[in-house]
Amino acid sequence: MFDAVAESMPVERRRALQTERLRAQVLRLKGANDFYRRQLSAVDVDLTIDDLASIPTISKPDLWDQYPLKAVAVPRSHLRRIHATSGTSGRPTIVAYTENDLDIFRQVNARVLAGAGAGPGTMVHNGYGYGLFTGGLGLHGGAEALGANVIPISGGQTARQVQLIMDLEPEILVCTPSYAATIADALAARGIAPEDNPLRAGIFGAEPWSESMRTQLSARLGLTALDIYGLCEVVGPGVAFETAESDHRMYVNEDHFYVECLDPETGHEVADGEVGELVFTTLTKEALPVLRYRTGDLASLHRQPDGTGRTLVRMSRILGRRDDMLVIRGVNVYPSEIEAVLLGDEGIGTSYAIVIDRRGEMPSVTVLAEPVVDDLGSEAATGLGTTLARAFKERLGVSCAVRVVGVGQIPRIEIGKAVRVHAWTTEHNPFPALLS
Repeated sequence: MFDAVAESMPVERRRALQTERLRAQVLRLKGANDFYRRQLSAVDVDLTIDDLASIPTISKPDLWDQYPLKAVAVPRSHLRRIHATSGTSGRPTIVAYTENDLDIFRQVNARVLAGAGAGPGTMVHNGYGYGLFTGGLGLHGGAEALGANVIPISGGQTARQVQLIMDLEPEILVCTPSYAATIADALAARGIAPEDNPLRAGIFGAEPWSESMRTQLSARLGLTALDIYGLCEVVGPGVAFETAESDHRMYVNEDHFYVECLDPETGHEVADGEVGELVFTTLTKEALPVLRYRTGDLASLHRQPDGTGRTLVRMSRILGRRDDMLVIRGVNVYPSEIEAVLLGDEGIGTSYAIVIDRRGEMPSVTVLAEPVVDDLGSEAATGLGTTLARAFKERLGVSCAVRVVGVGQIPRIEIGKAVRVHAWTTEHNPFPALLS
């Protein structure tokens, strides 16, 4: 552990710390600006962490209304960095950090890397994007706080990345899961077997990914593939993290980021182990705190001790988002469920696309997938597509067409997050070479 005191703190002592930090945050923010005054007008400053539900929730549109920095809760002279979301679903969300915020950002990401087996001197190959995106600088700062050695290569230039991996021999790879698959493709193309590369652990996040993807990445890269969770509005990466011993669940750094799991429709807390929407309160953030921020991310929480020494609440991997659920002829399904079926077939590789055909009155779905081998042949490809379509029907209850295309025909993502779901309209065909 990087911070054994915080990560293994007795639960009741942590709850007392959370209450202390929540009270200080509420007292400060009540006088900070109109945004927080409105949210906290009816909230008692003597609340405990058990009274958190007395604070109204907020969501992304509330932050958009404060664009760019209307909600900053400190003097601008105290700001040290700005990050932002891409703004693909609306105007970008701007977040700001004080020096103390950045120190916490570094500390929680040091916990992430230590959980993956890194320590002083460990070499970390950082393939997350740098810039306004929080991923690259977040893990970079964590590595330096840990005393590790960072290769700040960012995304893209895959051939060069592979060369540096083989030349410099980093033990840890951090990047999106889709880019990890691209690196795996490039290593295989050079004839480098999984056991012959130096990587021993991978920390893959910023995109939803399935257990089937984990299995493929672990096998193809010869490493332990670990999940990480974070979001710009809370801090960036480092909100929660897996370790090799955490049974595919992520520890939430809840001394800084208190998490609730609510029914998306009623707003009531769900039981341990039940899927709900994650809602976060930043207990220590200074520049732009969020209180009861609805993330839209769906997961479950688990509070039972796991015997590893860490006493932090654990969360499942992200199962989907409230706003990315697909309705296929009346059946609700998430892209991650489609991925799990696809990658559960040993004949399918990690590159795929889900196309929603909206040209007719009733939307339909076509899944494009690449096989593992390049010389599959048309008859075998058709048969594999039929098998997968049957699996979708049997396991998910959805009917969709599956087209197995040639290796390399689905564009690879080198920079940024992978887009798995595409709309096909009368004005736009996302894959004109593959769909007609």
